[in-house]
Amino acid sequence: MTLPRPALCFVTDRRRGADPSILALVERIGAAARAGVSLVQIRERDLDDRSLTALVRDSVAAVAGTGARVLVNDRVDVAAAAGAAGVHLRGDSIAAPCIRSIAPPSFLIGRSVHGADEARAVEAAGGCDYVFFGSVFASRGKPAAHPAAGIDALARVCRAVSLPVIAIGGVDPANAAAIAGAGAAGAAAIGVFMTAADEAALASSVAALQRALTPDRRLSKVTAEK
Repeated sequence: MTLPRPALCFVTDRRRGADPSILALVERIGAAARAGVSLVQIRERDLDDRSLTALVRDSVAAVAGTGARVLVNDRVDVAAAAGAAGVHLRGDSIAAPCIRSIAPPSFLIGRSVHGADEARAVEAAGGCDYVFFGSVFASRGKPAAHPAAGIDALARVCRAVSLPVIAIGGVDPANAAAIAGAGAAGAAAIGVFMTAADEAALASSVAALQRALTPDRRLSKVTAEK
């Protein structure tokens, strides 16, 4: 399945929001979808199966009519049971072709990779619609000692595969243009979405990211400056 370009993915972590409740998270997901995010990846690892399934169902309802699609982090069973559009796999998870063989044709499958060789192997194996690469920049979601891969490494991954590459890790409107310049099809983030003070601030952040990630607009700016 094709992704919109630029693809913008909201990866959830309700504990990073001012209100960590499930209800507040579902409201934030709906607001992000209305603002224009392409994907919402539900990554709430502390929830039990029943609570996670209910959250995914509520999230699918919250994005209805917006064009955004809900993915579930690694849990293919929950994604299928709750009517999600797809699943995002960890690097050490089940092989994508195994899922593809039983999933409906429209089911979206992505995987996290950490380098160009891994990305090539994932593409060669088949079954994936896109890959995440990161952490590109320093991120609050990783330990302080966790190294940032950097823009050059992102560019190498983008050149290595024909799959859309979505950059993750420390992404914000200030560095998103560099991500697009490296060849990425889009960006994923947690903090920029979870820490927005209200729906208006969230919509402003989404719009700023979309502008920075859109190649035509970046090209127009460069041309105007010459």
